[in-house]
Parts: sequence; C-alpha cells; structure tokens
Amino acid sequence: MMKLGFFLAGTGHHIASWRDPGVAADSNASLRHLIATTQTAERALFDFVFIADSNSTFGPDDPKIWKRTAVTMRIEPLTLLGALAAVTSQIGLISTATTTYLDPFHVARMFATIDQMSGGRAGWNVVTSSSASEAYNFSHDKHAAHSDRYRRAAEFIQVAQGLWDTWEDDAFILDKANGLFFDTAKMHMLHHKGEHFSVRGPLMVPRSPQGQPVIVQAGQSDAGRELAARTAEVLFTVAQQIGPAREFYSDLKARVVKCGRSPDSLKIMPGVLTVVGRTREEAREKFDRLQTLIHPELGVDALSDIVGMDLTPFPLDGPMPEPPPTNSQQGRQKVVMDMARAENLTIRQVYMRVATARGHRVAVGTESDIADALEEWYRGGAADGFNIMPQVLPEGLNEFCDLVIPELQRRGLFRTKYEGSTLRENVGLPRPVNRFVARHAAE
Repeated sequence: MMKLGFFLAGTGHHIASWRDPGVAADSNASLRHLIATTQTAERALFDFVFIADSNSTFGPDDPKIWKRTAVTMRIEPLTLLGALAAVTSQIGLISTATTTYLDPFHVARMFATIDQMSGGRAGWNVVTSSSASEAYNFSHDKHAAHSDRYRRAAEFIQVAQGLWDTWEDDAFILDKANGLFFDTAKMHMLHHKGEHFSVRGPLMVPRSPQGQPVIVQAGQSDAGRELAARTAEVLFTVAQQIGPAREFYSDLKARVVKCGRSPDSLKIMPGVLTVVGRTREEAREKFDRLQTLIHPELGVDALSDIVGMDLTPFPLDGPMPEPPPTNSQQGRQKVVMDMARAENLTIRQVYMRVATARGHRVAVGTESDIADALEEWYRGGAADGFNIMPQVLPEGLNEFCDLVIPELQRRGLFRTKYEGSTLRENVGLPRPVNRFVARHAAE
C-alpha cells in the first residue's frame, strides 16, 4: 500500500499561507490547532505526522525579510510530540533533530522517551542543519563543512542506536518477592569512542516497543544518499518531475542493497503540496490566489536560501545566475537549477515555482487529479508514498482527507485500517534486533 505522511506546518505549506483569510494568526503555536489537525490525519489513517525544524530563522539576517514569513515563529517540536502522543493512539510521530549542534545522548533519550510515551510510534528525522545561521545559536563562529557534518551524522546515529539497545526486551523482570528490578546480564554499556563522541551509557529508558525509533532523513546530495543507504528507513525527498524522481528512487534502492539491506527497508516519500477543489477551476483559483500574495522580497529570499546565493542584486525578470556550490542544501539546489536551465526560467518564474513549497512538487486539481498524480509516481517506480503538504491548514488537510483519501482507497492504493499499533508495523519496516543480543548469538 502507498504510504502517506502528513507534514504539519501550522499555517500550511504555501509560503503565503498565513495571509489566507481562513488561516488563524496563531496557528504555528496553537496547541489546540496542532492537536486538531493531527487527529484529523489519524482519522484518515495517515502513517505519520512529520514536523520539520531549524534552530534559526530562515533567510539572511535581515528583519525586513523576516517580517514577511510565518516560518520565523515555530515551537520546539519534541515538546509538541509529547503533547500529540497523549491525544493520539496510532499515527506515527516524527520530528527533526540536528546532528550538527546537538548531542547524541540527549537526542537518544528524548526520542526513546517519546517512543515509550506513544507506545512505539516515534521517528527521528536526522538532519545536518541546512541553515548556516544555526551555528551562531550554538556558540560556533561558522557552519561546519558539508562533508564534516555528514561524518559527524553517521557517528551520531551509530551512538544513538547503540544507546537504544542498552536494554534487552525482557531486561526488567520486576521480581518484587526478591527485590530484583532488572537482570544485570541484560543491560549493556555502550563504551563508544570515536572521532566526534565518547559516550559510555547506559541509557535510562527501556527499549522501545518497536525496537528502536524509526530513522528518517531528507538528504539528496551524494553524501546524503550514502548516509541514507546505510541508516535511513524513511527518506523525505524533493522532486519536480517523474523522470529524475525515478532515477533517484532506483539509485537509492541500489545503494541500500549494496549496504546489505533489503530495498524494502527504505521507504522513499517525496513531498507534495496539494490544493484540492471540487472542480479544477476551484482548485486553480485557490492556488492562484495565494500565488499573488508572494511578496517579491520574500520570493527572492526563499529562492536565495535554496540555491545558496544572494539573488537580490539580479533583475527579477532576468535569467537565473549560476550559483556556486552550496554548503547547505546541495540536493535541493540541483533540483531547482536543473529545472531553471531546462525551461530557461527567470528569477521571478523560478521563485513563483519553488518558493511556494520550497522546491517540492505541487499538485492542483480535483480528488481524481490528485489521486492520478500520486498513483502515477507510486506505480511508476518513483515513490513508496508521499509526504502530503496541504497548501493551508486546516482547510487543505480536511479536503484531502474528505476527498482524496476515499479516492485512493477506492483504487486500492491506501489502507482502510491501520495494520498495527507501532510506526514500524504501519510503514512496513522490520523490528531491529538488539545488537548486543545479535553479537552474543554470533559468538
């Protein structure tokens, strides 16, 4: 079955969504709103809710630009997942945490806690921080080099997963008669010493009901693909056209096999901004109305952030200049520049195309049109599912759930009930064996 994630962004995913009359001004920080939209996604049987994050404001250090976008305001996502765990029972809960500026023990403990609180529904979106300005909030003078960030990320994941295996599944025997809380033979110290980290352990949280939280990534550069092939279980991608998406899909699946893993152990899920109408004209009107609300200043800033180059000195209706290699979003930069070159687009045309949803594909139309767009990629070997990004919230999600989900179910593409109680069971991922148990069995 097709996998569907709900990408939760308070006002919606169109860059001008906050300007829509039907969107509440406090949507990014309203717990009532964030709970209600997540519960809607759960009723519609979405695999998971996905929350992105950055530890800085997007764009350059210019408050004149900040004032034009709602992404300057967002609450800390792991705290939000704790609240969502208490008011949901089956939908997966995935949040971002950076490996560049955080510490593996903290991250492992927080996600293990969310996993316990939710009954095995947590996932960690591993990022290396695309925004260079995050460095200034963590006592660094500059952003680490791209290759250095990925080496650190690989070791970071290794440490976190080792800590998650501290306890065997049956370590806590709770023998009240003899006063024995756990079996010491089933508790394992990590004793990790590597290039970036020295972590002894143990972790103070029991092993997850699903074995370990699910590892999610979004990297598309060569370094990002290699890290995903070795460690990722869900990959959130950016793609505009089915041809490049199919090539990316085949490349990642081949890399996964080379790493000794089953190709089904990695689910590739491109992001799709959706605009649903009862007629095509209605859907197009909704989309065009918000397109006219993208302020040129904001559009240029968003595009500059994606391609890693300040575009403000260049004429809006002139051609896209060739940006230098970026130290942040290398994969996304390539997607955007390939499109700009292929279609000979101006800066204005590019930002109107990609600032809308940060480079993600846009699907506008009736429920049949949206279902056709998803089915083509799913059956065409370009995706295992999709991370759905409604244009505005809550209206865009409600329309997707009321119209598109039933259409996908009629086509036999999407579930009619959850397969299990954990995120792994529903996404179709194996439960990992405790590494210490496996090592002992091998000996």
